[in-house]
This record gives sequence, structure tokens and C-alpha cells, in this order.
Amino acid sequence: MVSFFKAKTNPYYFPDLLDASQPTLYYAAAQIVANPLFWNIVARNEYRNKTITKVLGGRNYLGCYFLGATIFLIGIFRDHLYNEALKAQPTHPLLQRDEFKYLGAVLFGLGNLFVLTSMWALGVTGTYLGDYFGILMDHIVTDFPFNVMANPMYWGSSMSFAGVALWFGKPAGLVLTVLVMIVYYVALQFEEPFTNNIYARAAAEKKKRGSSGAISASSATSTATDAPAARTRSKASA
Repeated sequence: MVSFFKAKTNPYYFPDLLDASQPTLYYAAAQIVANPLFWNIVARNEYRNKTITKVLGGRNYLGCYFLGATIFLIGIFRDHLYNEALKAQPTHPLLQRDEFKYLGAVLFGLGNLFVLTSMWALGVTGTYLGDYFGILMDHIVTDFPFNVMANPMYWGSSMSFAGVALWFGKPAGLVLTVLVMIVYYVALQFEEPFTNNIYARAAAEKKKRGSSGAISASSATSTATDAPAARTRSKASA
């Protein structure tokens, strides 16, 4: 009776689907959007102005580790807000069936597998925007999971969000998962060309110098089709 009354009097409540009156839903959505926006703004500023590197006395590796730790922590905070949002949302009877729970477990497991193996393959600097600090990879990563999909950290993270939503039977979680995927897709439209530019200019500078040593990114920006980041770059935290 209480549920029926709530459904009739609250225009933002859709029984068994979504309660749009819960502020935690918007907190989670805002953080989902804010995270990629944050690291793209900070990374591009670092590439152009070396702000973090200068503050840390010219130590670009330390700057990359600092930004990486920050991205990791705000990822944990985003996940916390997501879980809190799901607690306040209704469950759907269909999604409470065992097959959806099993599907959720599989998606969560595979998603985390893609994220963790990506981090292992790329290393800390490869995962957390090292090329914006002048720390470039010297080859394209083709090992698992990059031989399965491009940008496995982003899509692995999306799979993990979907897995949690299905495990708890929360349609609102699936809505937020769609938002995650949209945000990552939009982020890639900016990140991949910019990162390709970094490697292209670095390759041009290397060719111009006739050097056979490691590529420096100190003045990189153009386009390349063989840039490692074109297939490997993702900063998502599962």
C-alpha cells in the first residue's frame, strides 16, 4: 500500500525501475562525468605547461605517479557513489532471476580481468597518462587484452558497472552504466587524436635528429596511425 501510494504521488518514482528523486543518483552521475573531464583537463595542461612537473621540481615520473594516484582515488570515490546510488534504487523482479545474477557475476569478473591485465601490460606510466609527462611507450602493446579489443580498460570498467547493476537487480544501475559508456566514448574522441599527435611529433623529431634512442615527448603533437596509445590508452578504474 505504501509503495502504491508512493508511485502515485511521486512523479519521479517509477515502480521497480527508477527513483529519480534520490539525490545519490545525481551524485553518482556527476562523478561519472567529472572523472574523465578532470584527467583530460589536467593532462592537457601538464603536456602544454608542465605544471605538476614544475611543482615537483622537474620530476616527471613523480608527477605521473601523483596524477595516477589521484585518478585511482577519484575512481574509488566514483564507485562508492555508484554503490550508494544503487542502495536507494528499486529492484526489478525480472533482474532478480538467477540467470541475470550469474550474468552480472560474469560481466564483473571479465570487466575486472580486462582492467587489471591492461594495467599490467601498460605499467603505471602507460596506464596513467605518462605520455603527457613526456614518458612515451616505444611500441604498441598487442598482448592480452589488447588483442581482444581496443581500449579494454574503458570497456572493462563499463562491464563491471553493468555487472554490479545486474547482480543487485537495479535498473538504475544499467542507466548509469549507459552514462559511463557514453562518457568514455566521448572522452576517446578527444583523447585518441591528441595522444596520436604526441607520438607523431615525437616520431618526426626522432627522424629529424636521426636518433635511434628512446623517443622524447618534450615537443610532440601531430598525427600517427601507429601510436601505441591509439589502441592502448585508458585511465578508467574498475
